[in-house]
Amino acid sequence: MNLHELIEPAAHAADAGGAGGGWIQFLFLGGFIAIFYFLLIRPQSKRRKEHQALVASLDKGDEVVTAGGVAGLVTNVDDDFVKVRIAPNVEIRVQKSSVGATLPKGTLKTLDEK
Repeated sequence: MNLHELIEPAAHAADAGGAGGGWIQFLFLGGFIAIFYFLLIRPQSKRRKEHQALVASLDKGDEVVTAGGVAGLVTNVDDDFVKVRIAPNVEIRVQKSSVGATLPKGTLKTLDEK
């Protein structure tokens, strides 16, 4: 008995039983890709688009909070940077992309009174 006689029956058995399993594995893989897309990629791209719209709509007089948590009033808007007044006679220049959110008008006055 040689090695070829031992391996040949196992190879034929694998061919007969493994034909239908490939489609099931393909469907599971497709399902995982769809779940990954809808739970991770799509929400992230939606947040990115919302942030890009926020940055594009920045205007002088807007009250903003930066990603670092600094709140202030926008005094000047350039192509890539904005100047933000954080206290009387104190302005900082930050990248537009670091603006995290805009605040409702009057929020800074409320914060100053506290």
